[in-house]
Formats: sequence, C-alpha cells, structure tokens
Amino acid sequence: MIRILAVDDHALFREGIAALVGNQTDMELVAEGMNGREAVELFRRHQPDVTLMDLQMPEMNGIDALSAIRGEFPEARIIVLTTYTGDVQVFRALKAGARAYLLKGLLRKELIETIRAVHAGQKRLAPEIAAELAEHAIDGGLTPREIDVLRLIAAGNANKEIAAQLSLTEETVKGHVKNILARLGAKDRTHAVTIGLKRGIFEL
Repeated sequence: MIRILAVDDHALFREGIAALVGNQTDMELVAEGMNGREAVELFRRHQPDVTLMDLQMPEMNGIDALSAIRGEFPEARIIVLTTYTGDVQVFRALKAGARAYLLKGLLRKELIETIRAVHAGQKRLAPEIAAELAEHAIDGGLTPREIDVLRLIAAGNANKEIAAQLSLTEETVKGHVKNILARLGAKDRTHAVTIGLKRGIFEL
C-alpha cells in the first residue's frame, strides 16, 4: 500500500483527494492536515510514503513545511499542489526538494499516476509547466541583495546613496554593481535596469 498524507486548507479539496485515492486498491489516505504546522506533525506521526502539499496555507505555508519535513526526513517524497502555473513559490518548492508539481485543475487526470511515479522514485514536471516556471522564476541569478541594489539604481541613486540606504560600504555596493552587470550581460547601469525590468526581476 502507498500511504498518503494530504495537506490543504480547503476541506472540499481534501475530500476530492480522498475520493480519488479511495478508488485505488494500492493506496491509503492515512492522514489529512489543513496547514503547514499540521503537515510537519502528521508527517512525524505517520511517516507516509507520499505527501500531497498545498503551497498557500495559513499558519505555515507549504514551502516552510516542505523544508521542515525534508530537514528531518531527507527521503520524504512530497508532491506540491497549486492553482498557478507561474507561481514563483513553486520554483522555490522544487529547489526545497519537492518531487513533483501538480496543478489542482489536473488532479482528476494526473494525481494517481503522479503519486505512483513519485512513490517509485521518479520526479514529475510537465513540460508546459516547466516552461512557464522558467519564465516566471528567472531572476538573472541575482541574489536578493543584488536585486535591492538594482532597484535602487533604477530609482536614480548613486553608489554612495545606495550604500547609506542598505547600510553597506560603498566598496560593497561597487562589488554588487559589478556582479549585476556581469550576470545580466549588461553594458552599463542603465542597460542593467532595462534588462531587469524586461525580465521581471523587479518592478518600478
């Protein structure tokens, strides 16, 4: 039997999962949770074979729960469920160790097959979802601090002003600017801002 934990803050959605799983002879829904905190507790208690995890939940979101579970149980097999194809949080979830990513609208068609695949050790990401994720998740490889610096450059600040606002030294800011130009393949600061806006790295 494939033992399954389902975590979602919508009771109706969990009922739908229970109905789909209940029709399978090789699967059993061992527990249900409604937020990330419950997910961690229930995983500890039941140690399921496969966990279905929503991302947007109260108290503790799916990514934090995923990280917490994988921190304790590195072999945990977790499938992320979401309603958004371009949700940048999904990219973070995959980086945190999710084995598959499933759109809620495709559950009836793909849930059972995805559970079996993940249980068998496979990873699942539909090509169209991968393309959409790539489009939304590209950040030019910039760190959060570099994105802060780029945003301040776009607002017309000089290095000295950026340093004051971010509590950094001017030399550190110069280093960040150099990295930003290199990573974005930009000729100068203005070009970097143009690329950043075009690629959606930040918004004005």
